[in-house]
Amino acid sequence: MGWQRGAETKEKRCCECLRCCGRRDPRPRTVWLGHPEKRDQRYPRNVINNQKYNFFTFLPGVLFNQFKYFFNLYFLLLACSQFVVEMRLGALYTYWVPLGFVLAVTVIREAAEEIRCYMRDKEVNSQIYSKLTARGTVKVKSSNIQVGDLIIVEKNQRVPADMIFLRTSEKNGSCFLRTDQLDGETDWKLRLPVTCTQRLPTASDLLQIRSYVYAEEPNIDIHNFVGTFTREDSDPPVNESLSIENTLWASTVIASGTVVGVVLYTGRELRSVMNTSNPRSKIGLFDLEVNCLTKILFGALVVVSLVMVALQHFAGRWYLQIIRFLLLFSNIIPISLRVNLDMGKIVYSWVIRRDSKIPGTVVRSSTIPEQLGRISYLLTDKTGTLTQNEMVFKRLHLGTVAYGLDSMDEVQSHIFSIYTQPQDPPAVKGLSLATKVRRTMSSRVHEAVKAIALCHNVTPVYESNGVTDQAEAERHYEDSCRVYQASSPDEVALVQWTESVGLTLVGRDQSSVQLRSPGGHILNFTILQIFPFTYESKRMGIIVRDESTGEITFYMKGADVVMAGIVQYNDWLEEECGNMAREGLRVLVVAKKSLTEEQYQDFEARYVQAKLSVHDRSLKVATVIESLEMEMELLCLTGVEDQLQTDVRPTLETLRNAGIKVWMLTGDKLETATCTAKNAHLVTRTQDIHIFRLVTNRGEAHLELNAFRRKHDCALVISGDSLEVCLKYYEYEFMELACQCPAVVCCRCAPTQKAQIVRLLQERTGKLTCAVGDGGNDVSMIQEADCGVGVEGKEGKQASLAADFSITQFKHLGRLLMVHGRNSYKRSAALSQFVIHRSLCISTMQAVFSSVFYFASVPLYQGFLIIGYSTIYTMFPVFSLVLDKDVKSEVAMLYPELYKDLLKGRPLSYKTFLIWVLISIYQGSIIMYGALLLFESEFVHIVAISFTSLILTELLMVALTIQTWHWLMIVAELLSLSCYIASLVFLHEFIDVYFIATLSFLWKVTVITLVSCLPLYVLKYLRRRFSPPSYSKLTS
Repeated sequence: MGWQRGAETKEKRCCECLRCCGRRDPRPRTVWLGHPEKRDQRYPRNVINNQKYNFFTFLPGVLFNQFKYFFNLYFLLLACSQFVVEMRLGALYTYWVPLGFVLAVTVIREAAEEIRCYMRDKEVNSQIYSKLTARGTVKVKSSNIQVGDLIIVEKNQRVPADMIFLRTSEKNGSCFLRTDQLDGETDWKLRLPVTCTQRLPTASDLLQIRSYVYAEEPNIDIHNFVGTFTREDSDPPVNESLSIENTLWASTVIASGTVVGVVLYTGRELRSVMNTSNPRSKIGLFDLEVNCLTKILFGALVVVSLVMVALQHFAGRWYLQIIRFLLLFSNIIPISLRVNLDMGKIVYSWVIRRDSKIPGTVVRSSTIPEQLGRISYLLTDKTGTLTQNEMVFKRLHLGTVAYGLDSMDEVQSHIFSIYTQPQDPPAVKGLSLATKVRRTMSSRVHEAVKAIALCHNVTPVYESNGVTDQAEAERHYEDSCRVYQASSPDEVALVQWTESVGLTLVGRDQSSVQLRSPGGHILNFTILQIFPFTYESKRMGIIVRDESTGEITFYMKGADVVMAGIVQYNDWLEEECGNMAREGLRVLVVAKKSLTEEQYQDFEARYVQAKLSVHDRSLKVATVIESLEMEMELLCLTGVEDQLQTDVRPTLETLRNAGIKVWMLTGDKLETATCTAKNAHLVTRTQDIHIFRLVTNRGEAHLELNAFRRKHDCALVISGDSLEVCLKYYEYEFMELACQCPAVVCCRCAPTQKAQIVRLLQERTGKLTCAVGDGGNDVSMIQEADCGVGVEGKEGKQASLAADFSITQFKHLGRLLMVHGRNSYKRSAALSQFVIHRSLCISTMQAVFSSVFYFASVPLYQGFLIIGYSTIYTMFPVFSLVLDKDVKSEVAMLYPELYKDLLKGRPLSYKTFLIWVLISIYQGSIIMYGALLLFESEFVHIVAISFTSLILTELLMVALTIQTWHWLMIVAELLSLSCYIASLVFLHEFIDVYFIATLSFLWKVTVITLVSCLPLYVLKYLRRRFSPPSYSKLTS
């Protein structure tokens, strides 16, 4: 398989990494049953670890992640420079306190997330299991399980480590596994115990025998395994080969009985762990853009400093002057920007958690809420994410008549009438009667229902329910104790439906099937042959003999594409299959063929002969079976629906209207994936679907890509194997075509392949991706995407724990993106630009001040004034912008097109940044020149006048920027103003308190503030009047 090649390279990387760390290469191993101490090499502990850091790497790791950004490194160097006396401009605390605060907030936030992650991992690692020892059964934590331990796993319990299946409590000597957390497939897998150990009288005898398992080295392939089981103390020694059928991989769930297994691999050597990538620290695109803007501001800072020194004609120690100017104008890059944005992220996370419309939503990574506002590609899993993984029988079609959910009582009455008519029980009906007379509707319905009740691989299992014990329930076929087990939920849905209409499957073993009629009679059938379903044949068959009449019948069901050539000619099959498929139903065609004893004996002889041949066995067997599959009588079509999660269709519609392209990546079969895509309206009714043929080499891929290129507005369905071939030879061409599709469905995808697709989308398009999944097989994809969303499914929380955001239902995704994502991005954009504006204003004033006073590197405001300006005087109103919103959440949900506007990144662009820079330069210049013009005689008061005007200007600008007032915003404005007025009493060393009380001071401050702000208010009014933004049209 293609993805195994990727796995091999990954393994090589793993091996190199292990060698560097002093760990040896993974090697094949010999594991003695029940004797972990007899190990031939060291094995890792069986712990799940989703943390980014450990105790020792936490502080260095967090600090490195902070200072690798230019923004933070700049402030660190700035603060360090103040230790040099020649460069010192003011008190040390003016530089170190803000930096320390920023780092403290970051470290505390990261620590909180790491502790939460640790607690979640601890919960998984502390799950209790039973271990077989010489002293009997003991309880053991999942993290203490070792290679060689004999572990007992109960029904519905998670398998804690990769094990070899030794024993089961099931009578039929096998068990079913649910593997959807590992590979995304909903079908249950049949697993077989080692024959030698299953035959032992009791489980404790496993410790009495001398036996071991020889297993291959740990690798990434979840679909294959090579090993042997050896028992030494028997005469002669027993050797059994082991394959995937004998394994119980970690993260799967036991669906039937209690099993005993011997542990082979633990910890980082588990198949499920090797299939997940390491969690990475995700950095938002927004943060990268802000980092880019700070580099531009730094460029401006250097230019201004050089200009100042140049105007001094580079006199004296000019290089020191450059550094002093760099420090003097350092406010151009605001340190409070980082604080404000980080605190804003915490607020957004809190708002998301508190939203009653999306209950149970958890924000696990509070660093990237703005990412949610700019998603271009959504990659979603199918099983458990879009669907509930619950099958419901929806339609029975007999050609001339169809029965839906509302008319199932008619089917029931037909079945009832067949079994209650005394003169003509179905058992006595001869073949001649059936061929001569056109059958009545009742007998046609009965034949169809009987075929569905017999042609399957479902086993009814009886469990005690408190009232009836297991043995009694089995003897009396107790309805309340019966559960159906099968490898596919579709099969169970069909058998449950036949039970609901009166024909119940009550018993089954290797050679017989028992049905119960509506009258309570048991109908016995002997199984003569079974031809199981395979992905190549797309059909399954069974030959049974009715014990009461001796009739032999060959029943078959399968996909319409293969069955159309097997059944007798008819004019309705193709059309009705198409109709049902368009409704999103999974269609099966059911047919039968009556065989005489001679025909069957002849077939059996040829079949046995074919099975014994050494060369081309599978081909010869298929040829013999195909000799039966001719001119079969078409009985009916069945339609089963995998029920979608609530509101999946409107949610996908919303996302599509918002300009987000949806790709479905699933481990499930092609037909199932296509059905779900239609059913969920991922592919609209008007769109064609192009099913990409299975390709195995470069030539085939080239031809198929050319065929696909000729189609327009067409959804693509492709299997994992074909995808691997295309990406190997034609990566660029394939991704270019796929990105133009309205929707893409990738089926039979391995977990590592899902992550690869996400990575390619990011590289090829440069757009933001969001991955949604609910299973362990989605973890790699979730961690690779720019934004990972986990759905808390029935099958555990692995995906939701590894995700950045965790939701309880897929429908909540719409609100998470359209409302919270949009708001977070727009608020952060407004906040960042306002903080930059606040800093540029004071820097412009400093520049004007220095240029007027002969380019002296003297600070205009000192000490507390400079710290107070960006904290208590303006912090609350500016930070209150995180509560601003342009439209109500209901409007944002109703018009997802508003989201599409954000994809262009307009709220924070070079254009908006430039506008804010010009505003800052205008206002800073007006305030400073105004102060200098109006106060020529009282020069000492310039500081008081200009600083007061500056504070008022900032408060008014916040009011100008706000779109929807919140009561906290008003409180913030009034509180800041009060703080400033109250603090004037303590600032007598900078400001003349007596002068402030004069009328002259008040009117001059008022004039300066009006000149700096009024033109902007006028411009805002005119823009709203003549060129309103799209959202304002909806709010008016």
